[in-house]
Formats: sequence, C-alpha cells, structure tokens
Amino acid sequence: MSRWHLLAVDDEPLNLEIIREYLDDPRMDLDLSPNAELAWARLEKATIPYDLVILDRMMPGMTGIEMLRRMKADSRFRNIPVIMQTAAAAPEQVREGIEAGAYYYLTKPYEPAALTAIVRAALADVEERTAALQRTAEQTQTLLLLESAVWRFGNLDEANRLAGLLATLCPAPETAAMGLTELMVNAIEHGNLGISYAEKSRLKREDGWEAEVKRRLTLPEYASRVARVSMAKTAEGTVFTIRDEGAGFDWQRYLDFDPERAFDPNGRGIAMARMMSFSRIEYHDNGNEVTAVVATR
Repeated sequence: MSRWHLLAVDDEPLNLEIIREYLDDPRMDLDLSPNAELAWARLEKATIPYDLVILDRMMPGMTGIEMLRRMKADSRFRNIPVIMQTAAAAPEQVREGIEAGAYYYLTKPYEPAALTAIVRAALADVEERTAALQRTAEQTQTLLLLESAVWRFGNLDEANRLAGLLATLCPAPETAAMGLTELMVNAIEHGNLGISYAEKSRLKREDGWEAEVKRRLTLPEYASRVARVSMAKTAEGTVFTIRDEGAGFDWQRYLDFDPERAFDPNGRGIAMARMMSFSRIEYHDNGNEVTAVVATR
C-alpha cells in the first residue's frame, strides 16, 4: 500500500481541522501549516518529499498564488501537484491559478466527498507518473536503435507499460511517459470503451472508474477492440501516432485548460501533456487519432 505525504496550507485553523478530519486516512501523512511562509520552510526541510499540497488562495503575507508560482519556479518542487482551495471561483481568477500551475481546484465550502475525490485524482496522477518513470528506468537501451515501429494495446495495463517503454526513446523520458500515458489511456477509456467525460467525472467521484473500465473490457461490443501506437524518428523529433477504434470525441475542448472544468477530478490530462510533454499535438478525423511529437534537443 502506498503511503502519501501531504501538506495543507490555510490561515484559518478551522479549515485545517476540517481537512484533517476529511483526510483521516491511514495511507496519508498530513502536515498542516497556518501560512505560506511556514509551509515553504516545511517544503525545504522535509526529509520525505511531499506528494501533494492543498493550498488556500487568499492568505495574509505570502498568498497561495505567490507560493504556487514560487514552487513552479523551483526545480525541487515544480512537479508536486497543488490543489488550490478558494472562494474566488470567477473564471478569470481560476485562469490565473491555472496559469500559475494549479491544475486541481476546490471551491469553498466543500463537502468531504469533493475533497477526497480531488485528492484521490491528484494522487492517482502522481502514482501514474511515478510508475511510468520506474518502468522507463527498467527498459533496455536497445530500443534506441529503432527508427520506426507499431505496437498494439488493449487495456490500461498494456497502455501504461507501453508508454513507459516508448518514453525511453525520448530525450526526457519522465515527461514523455506522462504525456504518452495520458494519450494512450484516453484511447482505451474514451475511445475504445466509450466512457464519456461526464461518466468519468461521476465514476471518479464515486471511486468506481477502474471497476467500470474492467467491466466494459469484458463486454462483447468492446472486448475485441485494440488501439495502436506507431513511432517514427524524423527531423522534427520522435513522432507518435495513436489510433483507437472508437467513435471519436470533441477534442478541441481539451487542448487547453478550461476554468469551467477546473473543479472536476478529470479533464486536464491532454492539456498537461500538450504543455509538458510534447512540442506538438494534432488530432485527426473525429478525434480517434492523435499525433504527438517530442522534439529533438
């Protein structure tokens, strides 16, 4: 069982106690900080790195936005996901937080289920990236001799393992693994299995997403479907093309972060992959084929 190290930052003692109560989980070690200055000191002195920060936006002294920008500018902390909790939920305020690096949001006041759902979603993303990095480190350098190839995959486990393998072909395997995992998992869940955005949001909140994916993989209408990923090395870089057998989706909505979706437990992966992993992402046809390029350094 994974054990998570979390830091919650809020200038209201009652809010910190609410977070402590809501996240009373033996898998989580939760540290509380009453302001951003002390929280920053905790980050710097931590012997065990934090996996997640829950950060209040409006605080005296250093604000949550200021701390977030400081974290994203520091190589030691920029990869720690931050959940921004705020009563300032206007689109321009959410957009400011997204641009600073807050990809997970909670509106105050919130119910226990909302907090636990967004925390689970953020930690699942951390676990996915960590596993992809570990898989990447285990791969052989023989793959670097490849100039082009095609692979097929049919479930989430195959997508995750293959993404880690393909990332070894890229100059920065860790960030490539994150982006490839996102696009290949999308090909299974949203493509071949037809799970809609709204369905995934509900399933994530109910902690039933993985079970539903496994269930649909056994259904006759989905069981034979596969997705394919091809790789080719070009002057532009390493080019990956991923195609599924689904009906496609409205991909234009997901290339950028949308403040209206900032409070959902899903829906940020393609935009994160576009920003962090690839120099170019281009969808084709009705959205069931995507080309992603990792530029040559």
